[in-house]
Order: sequence, then structure tokens, then C-alpha cells
Amino acid sequence: MASRKSCAWLVTGANRGIGLAFAQALSRRGDEVIATARRPEKAADLRRLPVRVEPLDVADAESVANLTKRLQGVPLDVLINNAAIGEDGPAFPRLKMEDLEEALRVNTIGPAAVTQALLPSLRAGGRRTIVNLSSGLGSVSENDGGGWIAYRASKAALNQLTRSIAADLKTERFVCVSLCPGWVRTDMGGPGAPLSPSSSVAAMLQVIDRLTPADTSRFLDRLGHDIAW
Repeated sequence: MASRKSCAWLVTGANRGIGLAFAQALSRRGDEVIATARRPEKAADLRRLPVRVEPLDVADAESVANLTKRLQGVPLDVLINNAAIGEDGPAFPRLKMEDLEEALRVNTIGPAAVTQALLPSLRAGGRRTIVNLSSGLGSVSENDGGGWIAYRASKAALNQLTRSIAADLKTERFVCVSLCPGWVRTDMGGPGAPLSPSSSVAAMLQVIDRLTPADTSRFLDRLGHDIAW
């Protein structure tokens, strides 16, 4: 069997949780990894890995622009838009608009800004793959229980962004998908979640590795099954 060709990946929010698990798994298998964190100096676990660590706050335009300058001329095969915030929050009558605005700024506008800024690097890469980490909570058709209002809204918007990017870049043979990692034991998912970050990432990498242009615009779970929009 032919050996797998190494690729260049950029993972946002890689200081902990799912992002860190991506950086660990990818570096372990020999891929080139650029891992971003808001405060790299505090990302001790990330800095121990053989990866390139870059500072990035996805919600800050200047931070995104500075990253773009540092990566000018660097080809990227796969972008993993992982950085996100979220919590259950109050019921709608007590929802704070500033919390909704912050969720949209980080979880939707952030990935849009990063993806747009890194298009030259992605065009220079071989795989032209954009993976937006979404959530089953972002499914409009499956929202029967409410809760997580700001997070749900931001992930639903991210899913629509995925579809728009996929449509606009389809002629360039880009692959853009939304991918749900499942319920994972992270700061957001909590200690009762059934999946470890490493097991979730292992499953998602199998899905990402077999993506083709025919898959663009899909909303998938970690096993590669379609999720209802």
C-alpha cells in the first residue's frame, strides 16, 4: 500500500480540547501543522508538539490580518475552523444581546474572516479543503428542545456560510464542509460527554481524509453521515 502523502494543515483554537487533539494527531502522523491560539504563551501542551504555533484571535480583524502577513506564500491543504465559544445560557426572555453578538462574532464571523484571509494559501495547496467545525445544535430542523440559543444561532449561521463558500468556490474545486465532532469531553461539552477529544478527532480525520470535491457543501457527523440542516 502506498504511503499517505503528508499535507499542510492550519487548525484554529488549538490550545486545548478538540483543536489540541487535532494538532496532536496530525503531528503524530507526520503532517505539517500550523496551530493557532489566542495566547500561545499559555498553551503549554501545544508548544510541546512539533508544530508551528501562531497567535490568532479569530474575532479580531487585526490579529487575522497579521496572521495572513506571516503566512504569505505558505501553501495550505486543509483549514480547520475549530475556534469557538458556547454555553447553554438562559431562556430567550433573559438572553443578553451582547452574548448573542459575541457568539456570532467568534463562531461565524471569525471562521469567515480566517477563511477569506487564507484563500491565497489554500489556493496554493493541493487539497483546497475547508472544514468548519459545527454542531448538531446548529441543525434548524432538529431543534425541538431550545436552549443554547446563542450557540445554536451562530452554528446555524456557520452552516449557511459553509454552503455559500462551497457554492462560490466550487468551480475552483474547493471542498467546504460543516463537520460535527459529537458530544466531546471539553470545557464546553463537560465531563459527562461520552467522547474524548482524541477519539472524536480520530473519527473526523478519517472523514476529512476521504473528502472529494463531490462532498462540498455537506453537513456531516464525525462518522461521515449527513446531518439534517
